[in-house]
Amino acid sequence: MRNGVILVSIAGFALLNGLNLDGIPTWRQLLFAVLAVAAYLHGRHLPVRRDWLLLAVAAIPGAVHTVLDFWTGVGALMALGLFTVLPWLAGRFRRQQAELVKAGQERVARLQREQELIAERVTLRERARIAADMHDSLGHELALIALRAGALELAADMTEPNREAAAQLRASAVTATDRLRHTLGVLREGGSIPAEPPDESIETLVDRARGAGMAVAFHQAGERALLPPPTDRAAHRVVQESLTNAARHAPGADVLVRLERTHETVTVTVRNSAAPGTPTPAVGGSGITGMRERVRLLGGTLSAGPHDDGFTVTARFPARPEGHR
Repeated sequence: MRNGVILVSIAGFALLNGLNLDGIPTWRQLLFAVLAVAAYLHGRHLPVRRDWLLLAVAAIPGAVHTVLDFWTGVGALMALGLFTVLPWLAGRFRRQQAELVKAGQERVARLQREQELIAERVTLRERARIAADMHDSLGHELALIALRAGALELAADMTEPNREAAAQLRASAVTATDRLRHTLGVLREGGSIPAEPPDESIETLVDRARGAGMAVAFHQAGERALLPPPTDRAAHRVVQESLTNAARHAPGADVLVRLERTHETVTVTVRNSAAPGTPTPAVGGSGITGMRERVRLLGGTLSAGPHDDGFTVTARFPARPEGHR
Protein backbone atom coordinates (compact mmCIF):
# COMPACT_ATOMS: atom_id res chain seq x y z
CA MET A 1 0.00 0.00 0.00
CA ARG A 2 2.71 2.46 0.98
CA ASN A 3 4.76 1.66 -2.13
CA GLY A 4 1.74 2.32 -4.31
CA VAL A 5 1.11 5.70 -2.66
CA ILE A 6 4.74 6.68 -3.26
CA LEU A 7 4.50 5.73 -6.96
CA VAL A 8 1.29 7.70 -7.47
CA SER A 9 2.85 10.69 -5.70
CA ILE A 10 5.90 10.63 -7.98
CA ALA A 11 3.68 10.35 -11.04
CA GLY A 12 1.44 13.17 -9.77
CA PHE A 13 4.38 15.55 -9.21
CA ALA A 14 5.73 14.76 -12.69
CA LEU A 15 2.30 15.44 -14.21
CA LEU A 16 1.94 18.76 -12.40
CA ASN A 17 5.49 19.81 -13.22
CA GLY A 18 4.79 19.04 -16.88
CA LEU A 19 2.08 21.69 -17.12
CA ASN A 20 2.91 25.00 -18.79
CA LEU A 21 6.36 24.08 -20.09
CA ASP A 22 6.85 27.45 -21.82
CA GLY A 23 9.72 29.29 -20.12
CA ILE A 24 10.13 26.61 -17.48
CA PRO A 25 12.41 27.79 -14.64
CA THR A 26 15.58 26.04 -13.54
CA TRP A 27 14.13 24.62 -10.32
CA ARG A 28 11.41 22.83 -12.29
CA GLN A 29 14.03 21.36 -14.62
CA LEU A 30 15.94 20.08 -11.58
CA LEU A 31 12.68 18.69 -10.20
CA PHE A 32 12.33 16.54 -13.34
CA ALA A 33 15.77 15.03 -12.64
CA VAL A 34 14.86 14.37 -9.01
CA LEU A 35 11.57 12.73 -10.04
CA ALA A 36 13.37 10.54 -12.59
CA VAL A 37 15.85 9.32 -9.97
CA ALA A 38 13.02 8.72 -7.47
CA ALA A 39 11.03 6.76 -10.09
CA TYR A 40 14.09 4.60 -10.92
CA LEU A 41 14.81 3.85 -7.26
CA HIS A 42 11.13 3.03 -6.70
CA GLY A 43 11.11 0.54 -9.56
CA ARG A 44 14.46 -0.91 -8.39
CA HIS A 45 13.63 -1.43 -4.71
CA LEU A 46 9.86 -1.07 -4.08
CA PRO A 47 7.69 -3.68 -5.82
CA VAL A 48 4.01 -2.77 -6.22
CA ARG A 49 1.00 -4.87 -7.10
CA ARG A 50 -1.06 -3.61 -10.05
CA ASP A 51 1.59 -1.00 -10.79
CA TRP A 52 0.34 -0.29 -14.30
CA LEU A 53 -3.14 0.39 -12.96
CA LEU A 54 -1.74 2.95 -10.53
CA LEU A 55 0.18 4.72 -13.30
CA ALA A 56 -2.96 4.74 -15.46
CA VAL A 57 -4.94 6.30 -12.59
CA ALA A 58 -2.19 8.91 -12.13
CA ALA A 59 -2.36 9.74 -15.86
CA ILE A 60 -6.14 10.40 -15.83
CA PRO A 61 -5.80 14.11 -14.83
CA GLY A 62 -3.38 14.61 -17.73
CA ALA A 63 -5.81 12.97 -20.15
CA VAL A 64 -8.67 15.15 -18.89
CA HIS A 65 -6.50 18.27 -19.21
CA THR A 66 -5.80 17.27 -22.83
CA VAL A 67 -9.48 17.69 -23.57
CA LEU A 68 -9.50 21.15 -22.01
CA ASP A 69 -6.10 22.33 -23.29
CA PHE A 70 -4.61 19.87 -25.78
CA TRP A 71 -0.97 20.99 -25.90
CA THR A 72 -0.73 21.58 -22.17
CA GLY A 73 -2.19 18.14 -21.46
CA VAL A 74 0.12 16.48 -24.01
CA GLY A 75 3.14 18.16 -22.38
CA ALA A 76 2.06 16.89 -18.96
CA LEU A 77 1.62 13.32 -20.27
CA MET A 78 5.01 13.48 -22.03
CA ALA A 79 6.64 14.63 -18.77
CA LEU A 80 4.94 11.75 -16.98
CA GLY A 81 6.20 9.26 -19.53
CA LEU A 82 9.75 10.59 -19.83
CA PHE A 83 10.51 11.37 -16.18
CA THR A 84 8.43 8.74 -14.36
CA VAL A 85 7.32 5.80 -16.49
CA LEU A 86 10.60 5.22 -18.36
CA PRO A 87 12.90 5.51 -15.28
CA TRP A 88 10.48 3.37 -13.29
CA LEU A 89 10.53 0.70 -16.03
CA ALA A 90 14.32 0.76 -16.04
CA GLY A 91 14.38 0.29 -12.27
CA ARG A 92 11.86 -2.55 -12.41
CA PHE A 93 13.89 -4.26 -15.13
CA ARG A 94 17.01 -4.07 -12.95
CA ARG A 95 15.08 -5.48 -9.97
CA GLN A 96 13.74 -8.39 -11.99
CA GLN A 97 17.19 -9.04 -13.41
CA ALA A 98 18.71 -9.13 -9.90
CA GLU A 99 15.92 -11.46 -8.72
CA LEU A 100 16.56 -13.82 -11.63
CA VAL A 101 20.30 -13.86 -10.90
CA LYS A 102 19.63 -14.56 -7.23
CA ALA A 103 17.14 -17.31 -8.06
CA GLY A 104 19.69 -18.86 -10.44
CA GLN A 105 22.39 -18.79 -7.78
CA GLU A 106 20.05 -20.39 -5.25
CA ARG A 107 19.11 -23.08 -7.76
CA VAL A 108 22.77 -23.81 -8.52
CA ALA A 109 23.53 -24.01 -4.78
CA ARG A 110 20.55 -26.32 -4.26
CA LEU A 111 21.63 -28.57 -7.13
CA GLN A 112 25.17 -28.69 -5.77
CA ARG A 113 23.84 -29.62 -2.34
CA GLU A 114 21.68 -32.34 -3.89
CA GLN A 115 24.71 -33.70 -5.73
CA GLU A 116 26.68 -33.70 -2.46
CA LEU A 117 23.86 -35.57 -0.71
CA ILE A 118 23.72 -38.13 -3.51
CA ALA A 119 27.49 -38.59 -3.31
CA GLU A 120 27.25 -39.00 0.47
CA ARG A 121 24.54 -41.64 0.11
CA VAL A 122 26.64 -43.50 -2.44
CA THR A 123 29.63 -43.33 -0.10
CA LEU A 124 27.54 -44.60 2.82
CA ARG A 125 26.26 -47.50 0.74
CA GLU A 126 29.80 -48.37 -0.28
CA ARG A 127 30.97 -48.19 3.32
CA ALA A 128 28.10 -50.39 4.41
CA ARG A 129 29.02 -52.90 1.71
CA ILE A 130 32.66 -52.88 2.79
CA ALA A 131 31.57 -53.25 6.41
CA ALA A 132 29.44 -56.25 5.46
CA ASP A 133 32.39 -57.83 3.67
CA MET A 134 34.60 -57.18 6.69
CA HIS A 135 32.00 -58.73 8.96
CA ASP A 136 31.80 -61.83 6.79
CA SER A 137 35.57 -62.28 6.64
CA LEU A 138 36.66 -61.00 10.05
CA GLY A 139 33.67 -62.56 11.81
CA HIS A 140 34.63 -65.94 10.41
CA GLU A 141 38.27 -65.55 11.46
CA LEU A 142 37.32 -64.34 14.94
CA ALA A 143 34.98 -67.28 15.34
CA LEU A 144 37.84 -69.64 14.42
CA ILE A 145 40.13 -67.90 16.92
CA ALA A 146 37.52 -68.30 19.66
CA LEU A 147 37.03 -71.95 18.71
CA ARG A 148 40.75 -72.72 18.76
CA ALA A 149 41.22 -70.81 22.00
CA GLY A 150 38.44 -72.89 23.54
CA ALA A 151 40.17 -76.07 22.36
CA LEU A 152 43.44 -74.91 23.92
CA GLU A 153 41.62 -74.11 27.14
CA LEU A 154 40.40 -77.71 27.37
CA ALA A 155 43.73 -79.33 26.42
CA ALA A 156 44.97 -81.69 29.13
CA ASP A 157 48.62 -80.70 28.85
CA MET A 158 47.98 -76.96 29.34
CA THR A 159 49.31 -75.28 32.46
CA GLU A 160 46.96 -73.15 34.51
CA PRO A 161 48.47 -69.79 33.39
CA ASN A 162 48.29 -70.89 29.74
CA ARG A 163 44.73 -72.10 30.20
CA GLU A 164 43.79 -68.72 31.72
CA ALA A 165 45.46 -66.90 28.79
CA ALA A 166 43.51 -69.06 26.32
CA ALA A 167 40.27 -68.24 28.15
CA GLN A 168 41.03 -64.53 27.92
CA LEU A 169 41.84 -64.89 24.23
CA ARG A 170 38.52 -66.64 23.62
CA ALA A 171 36.63 -63.93 25.55
CA SER A 172 38.38 -61.18 23.57
CA ALA A 173 37.47 -62.86 20.27
CA VAL A 174 33.82 -63.16 21.32
CA THR A 175 33.74 -59.51 22.44
CA ALA A 176 35.31 -58.36 19.17
CA THR A 177 32.74 -60.36 17.20
CA ASP A 178 29.84 -58.81 19.14
CA ARG A 179 31.16 -55.28 18.64
CA LEU A 180 31.71 -55.87 14.94
CA ARG A 181 28.14 -57.15 14.60
CA HIS A 182 26.80 -54.14 16.52
CA THR A 183 28.69 -51.67 14.30
CA LEU A 184 27.45 -53.36 11.15
CA GLY A 185 23.89 -53.26 12.51
CA VAL A 186 24.13 -49.48 12.95
CA LEU A 187 25.31 -49.10 9.35
CA ARG A 188 22.60 -51.35 7.92
CA GLU A 189 19.79 -49.66 9.81
CA GLY A 190 20.99 -46.20 8.80
CA GLY A 191 21.05 -45.07 12.41
CA SER A 192 23.53 -42.79 14.07
CA ILE A 193 26.48 -43.98 16.07
CA PRO A 194 25.37 -44.31 19.69
CA ALA A 195 26.43 -41.44 21.92
CA GLU A 196 26.43 -43.35 25.19
CA PRO A 197 29.80 -44.07 26.84
CA PRO A 198 31.58 -47.35 26.11
CA ASP A 199 30.60 -50.35 28.17
CA GLU A 200 33.87 -50.20 30.11
CA SER A 201 35.91 -47.55 31.87
CA ILE A 202 39.41 -46.49 30.89
CA GLU A 203 40.75 -48.30 33.94
CA THR A 204 39.03 -51.52 32.85
CA LEU A 205 40.44 -51.07 29.35
CA VAL A 206 43.94 -50.75 30.84
CA ASP A 207 43.37 -53.84 33.00
CA ARG A 208 42.39 -55.86 29.92
CA ALA A 209 45.52 -54.70 28.10
CA ARG A 210 47.63 -55.61 31.13
CA GLY A 211 45.98 -59.02 31.27
CA ALA A 212 46.88 -59.54 27.61
CA GLY A 213 50.55 -59.11 28.48
CA MET A 214 51.20 -55.38 28.00
CA ALA A 215 53.33 -53.60 30.60
CA VAL A 216 50.85 -50.77 31.13
CA ALA A 217 50.16 -48.62 34.18
CA PHE A 218 47.21 -46.33 34.88
CA HIS A 219 47.27 -43.11 36.89
CA GLN A 220 44.33 -40.82 37.58
CA ALA A 221 44.65 -37.35 39.06
CA GLY A 222 42.36 -34.44 39.83
CA GLU A 223 38.59 -34.58 40.22
CA ARG A 224 36.95 -38.01 40.25
CA ALA A 225 33.53 -36.91 38.94
CA LEU A 226 32.00 -38.77 36.01
CA LEU A 227 32.88 -37.44 32.58
CA PRO A 228 30.14 -36.30 30.19
CA PRO A 229 29.19 -39.19 27.86
CA PRO A 230 30.75 -37.70 24.67
CA THR A 231 34.01 -36.93 26.47
CA ASP A 232 34.05 -40.33 28.19
CA ARG A 233 33.59 -42.09 24.85
CA ALA A 234 36.23 -40.00 23.06
CA ALA A 235 38.76 -40.46 25.89
CA HIS A 236 38.15 -44.22 25.82
CA ARG A 237 38.77 -44.31 22.06
CA VAL A 238 41.97 -42.29 22.39
CA VAL A 239 43.35 -44.68 25.01
CA GLN A 240 42.19 -47.73 23.06
CA GLU A 241 43.82 -46.58 19.81
CA SER A 242 47.00 -45.50 21.59
CA LEU A 243 47.35 -48.88 23.34
CA THR A 244 46.78 -50.63 20.00
CA ASN A 245 49.49 -48.53 18.36
CA ALA A 246 51.88 -49.19 21.25
CA ALA A 247 51.28 -52.94 21.02
CA ARG A 248 51.76 -52.86 17.25
CA HIS A 249 54.76 -50.54 16.91
CA ALA A 250 56.53 -51.00 20.24
CA PRO A 251 55.82 -54.52 21.56
CA GLY A 252 57.18 -55.05 25.02
CA ALA A 253 57.51 -51.33 25.76
CA ASP A 254 56.37 -49.82 29.05
CA VAL A 255 53.16 -47.79 28.68
CA LEU A 256 51.73 -45.17 31.04
CA VAL A 257 48.11 -44.02 30.76
CA ARG A 258 47.30 -40.85 32.69
CA LEU A 259 43.86 -39.29 33.11
CA GLU A 260 43.70 -35.86 34.71
CA ARG A 261 40.64 -33.72 35.20
CA THR A 262 40.34 -30.14 36.41
CA HIS A 263 37.33 -27.89 36.63
CA GLU A 264 37.85 -26.73 33.02
CA THR A 265 39.73 -29.47 31.15
CA VAL A 266 40.17 -33.23 30.85
CA THR A 267 43.60 -34.42 29.75
CA VAL A 268 44.38 -37.96 28.57
CA THR A 269 48.04 -38.90 28.06
CA VAL A 270 49.35 -42.23 26.76
CA ARG A 271 53.14 -42.52 26.72
CA ASN A 272 55.20 -45.55 25.77
CA SER A 273 58.93 -46.17 25.76
CA ALA A 274 60.66 -47.60 22.73
CA ALA A 275 61.04 -51.35 22.50
CA PRO A 276 64.57 -52.55 21.77
CA GLY A 277 65.27 -52.41 18.05
CA THR A 278 61.79 -51.04 17.26
CA PRO A 279 61.51 -47.74 15.37
CA THR A 280 59.15 -45.06 16.62
CA PRO A 281 55.89 -45.11 14.65
CA ALA A 282 55.41 -42.36 12.11
CA VAL A 283 52.94 -39.58 12.85
CA GLY A 284 49.91 -39.16 10.59
CA GLY A 285 48.38 -42.62 10.34
CA SER A 286 44.65 -43.12 9.92
CA GLY A 287 44.28 -44.02 13.60
CA ILE A 288 45.84 -40.75 14.78
CA THR A 289 43.85 -38.82 12.17
CA GLY A 290 40.61 -40.37 13.43
CA MET A 291 41.50 -39.60 17.06
CA ARG A 292 42.33 -35.99 16.17
CA GLU A 293 39.00 -35.52 14.37
CA ARG A 294 37.03 -37.06 17.25
CA VAL A 295 38.74 -34.76 19.75
CA ARG A 296 38.28 -31.71 17.52
CA LEU A 297 34.52 -32.27 17.27
CA LEU A 298 34.35 -31.90 21.06
CA GLY A 299 36.31 -28.65 20.99
CA GLY A 300 39.59 -30.22 22.13
CA THR A 301 43.07 -30.72 20.74
CA LEU A 302 45.28 -33.76 20.22
CA SER A 303 49.04 -33.95 19.83
CA ALA A 304 50.99 -37.07 18.93
CA GLY A 305 54.66 -37.60 18.25
CA PRO A 306 58.02 -38.92 19.47
CA HIS A 307 58.93 -38.01 23.04
CA ASP A 308 62.34 -38.78 24.56
CA ASP A 309 62.90 -42.41 23.57
CA GLY A 310 59.26 -43.27 22.97
CA PHE A 311 55.95 -41.93 21.71
CA THR A 312 53.32 -39.76 23.41
CA VAL A 313 49.67 -39.05 22.62
CA THR A 314 48.01 -36.21 24.53
CA ALA A 315 44.34 -35.27 24.18
CA ARG A 316 42.76 -32.29 25.93
CA PHE A 317 38.98 -31.84 26.13
CA PRO A 318 36.83 -29.14 27.69
CA ALA A 319 35.29 -30.47 30.91
CA ARG A 320 31.83 -29.68 29.57
CA PRO A 321 31.66 -29.94 25.77
CA GLU A 322 29.55 -27.47 23.83
CA GLY A 323 25.91 -28.56 23.88
CA HIS A 324 26.29 -30.47 27.23
CA ARG A 325 26.59 -27.49 29.56
